[in-house]
Amino acid sequence: MSKAIQISVIIAAKNAELYIGRCIRSLINQSLDNDSYEIILINDGSTDMTHEALKQFMGDIIYIKNKVNIGLPGSLNKGIKKARGQYIVRVDADDWVHPQFLGFLFYHLNLNVNLDAVACDYQIVNNKQKVLSTENCERKPIGCGIMFKYTHLIEIGLYDKKFLAREEEELIHRFKKKYKVTRIPVPLYRYRRHGNNLTSKKKIMTKYANKMKKKYGLNG
Repeated sequence: MSKAIQISVIIAAKNAELYIGRCIRSLINQSLDNDSYEIILINDGSTDMTHEALKQFMGDIIYIKNKVNIGLPGSLNKGIKKARGQYIVRVDADDWVHPQFLGFLFYHLNLNVNLDAVACDYQIVNNKQKVLSTENCERKPIGCGIMFKYTHLIEIGLYDKKFLAREEEELIHRFKKKYKVTRIPVPLYRYRRHGNNLTSKKKIMTKYANKMKKKYGLNG
């Protein structure tokens, strides 16, 4: 008899053929029993060979293919709505995680019933997998490596599909109005830095930073 799914890992991928294999392999090889979590991958209108790169993993993932690109927040919402786990964690398609990643976050959140979400520290790595720095997730937050209670994400309305960048900042802003994200000071997430990172596109990031300020009346 199979175990109930406890965790749903959500990956939204667009043109990720070079990186997606490393990402999924790291999630398959977790310390937790594979029957206790699911990997939901949304292919958001990729025009490269992402679909071909995913074929070897079709037995390990729940696959959703968008006919056209709908953007990161819309794709993430699709995955969350498909989820069966009581906990949700996002991993980006070009990143990977430590074998204890899901276990640490799950047990910390599951055994501390008063917690709402937990986030781990992370290492920034380059394409040669060299560690460039180790970061505190509270001082330098990123959108991934945070495990949420599913019910809380549904309650706040998931990601705002209008935020095609800084979607995680907008989500966390709403989340923290009622709930708290607790830090686990262990670097279990590997954030890959490369030329195609959305965060490297300054004009787009500035545009959505201004959108955040306008939506919430933020100063500075």
